Amino acid sequence: MRILHTSDWHLGRSLYGRKRYDEFSLFLDWLIQTIEAERIDALLVAGDVFDTSTPGNRAQALYYRFLVRVSDTCCRHVVVIGGNHDSPSFLDAPKELLHALNVYVVGSVTGAAADEVIVLHDGKGVPQVIVCAVPYLRDRDIRTVEPGETIDDKNRKLVDGLRQHYSEVCAIAGQKRAGFESEGHTNVPIVALGHLFASGGKTVDGDGVRELYVGSLVHVGKDLFPSSIDYLALGHLHVPQTVGGAEHMRYSGSPIPMGYGEAEQNKKVVMIEFNGTAPGIREIQVPCFQELVRITGALNEIQAKIDDLKMNDSRAWLEIEYTGTTMVPNLREMVDEALAGSAMEIRRIKNRWVTDRVINAVKENETLDDLDVNDVFDRCLDAFEVPGEDREELKMSYKEIVRSLHDNDPNRE
Repeated sequence: MRILHTSDWHLGRSLYGRKRYDEFSLFLDWLIQTIEAERIDALLVAGDVFDTSTPGNRAQALYYRFLVRVSDTCCRHVVVIGGNHDSPSFLDAPKELLHALNVYVVGSVTGAAADEVIVLHDGKGVPQVIVCAVPYLRDRDIRTVEPGETIDDKNRKLVDGLRQHYSEVCAIAGQKRAGFESEGHTNVPIVALGHLFASGGKTVDGDGVRELYVGSLVHVGKDLFPSSIDYLALGHLHVPQTVGGAEHMRYSGSPIPMGYGEAEQNKKVVMIEFNGTAPGIREIQVPCFQELVRITGALNEIQAKIDDLKMNDSRAWLEIEYTGTTMVPNLREMVDEALAGSAMEIRRIKNRWVTDRVINAVKENETLDDLDVNDVFDRCLDAFEVPGEDREELKMSYKEIVRSLHDNDPNRE
């Protein structure tokens, strides 16, 4: 059986105000072609299908049209789990209808671990793989809040909750495998999905990946997952990578760069082929559908890079950062003039000279665009002269509140 692992599509995402539907559409076209070319039997989407919990009509259309197109290919099954960006209720709403297309959606936990165990059969009804479709587990799904808890108590309960959930789901999968063996169907592999931030995971600036469980990031290691898992398909991190060096535990990464920090990455999907329970794993590189170029330097360096791109008829979207030592008050106008006659676009332009000498020197001139939510809270602590010994607990509580806002599902009744 051949399985394709992908994740973190973030359909509907913009880049500094520029919609990216053309890129998403080209990726999904390529994915259909790859499914056909590689004779894929099952597609796994490990969360963050959409970029927001309330995706627009075009993002929804891309998703549903793709699922219909997949049903006309050699791919017999699609398994989709919810990620931290997805609305569980939105993903789950059409699940019964999608089931008719052999699309299995698990947007959130239901309270019954068996609901996350899906058996995929071949055309003759023979079981081929058991899928543990574990969605993004929100704090409230795996931890009960108790008065007087310390930070260490919270972290321990989060990790224990994750481990317990995977243990319960995989135990049911193991029972099914044992039942299949008694019927003569041996070596049915167990594949698990997940959407989480594993220990040692690689991220890049500007990818939008955030810590999911406050304070517990470093404790979610490969030993958390049951040994019965033959392949673990993870989502959330945008850089393709293994978990703790385990080849059968992988992030596929995002299929298109979510920001300029990812522009130089080789984007991938992962193909897994099972002959028995031993997986053969191969990465497949995703083409670049829209070139992103970050240009940093003095004015002459920026000009030279733009000239090189123009000579190659580039259609890149540019992020330009001026780092020269002299003031250039008309930087935007000069860059626009340099780009005249090309198909390139400026998506963002930054003047480091202004930042270093004005904003950093005079705090009252800062704007909220220059700060993140944690910076703002730090400034509040400073303004109210909160003692250092009280700050750690306050910061942890604040981060929990921010995380709970992200976890709220606006589509839930």
